[in-house]
Amino acid sequence: MAEKRENKKESTMVDHVVHVRRVTKVTKGGKRSSFSALVVTGDQQGNVGIAQGKSREVSAAIAKATNKARKNMIAVPLRGDTVPYPVLGSHGSSRVIIRSASKGTGVIAGGAMRSIMDALGVKDVLAKSLGSSNKQNVAKATLNALAKLRQATHLAKLRSMTVQEMVGAKNVKAA
Repeated sequence: MAEKRENKKESTMVDHVVHVRRVTKVTKGGKRSSFSALVVTGDQQGNVGIAQGKSREVSAAIAKATNKARKNMIAVPLRGDTVPYPVLGSHGSSRVIIRSASKGTGVIAGGAMRSIMDALGVKDVLAKSLGSSNKQNVAKATLNALAKLRQATHLAKLRSMTVQEMVGAKNVKAA
């Protein structure tokens, strides 16, 4: 019974190959060629991970990256099919802006950010990449932004308030 659950969990995982590069190392005897793959994986329910794998063959590089990404997944709090609030992320000279969107908007994002949003399970989001368009740095900046997101209950607890007080419910008096 436990094996069926694991197989079901594995089948719900979504993998996207963002980028494959051919890397050449110059050695004393000549050139040695290998491949580097950047992979995004997620369960489409709020967990996502990215990783890079290197190997002499493309398929082996993708397999290594996929295994590493599944081990290094982060949990992202979502509000329905979108992110709870606007957030900024950066890595190197790449910066990203991720904003929540109303239902039916779709995923307005490009390249590596679109792959991450799909693997995460976000259906409605507005995202913009600023600065460097390097796919690896954009992916890491996106993950940095998503890691900054917190649940409303966590934020309310940090402020010693209830969620209703924090969002300004009508029955709360203003001081």
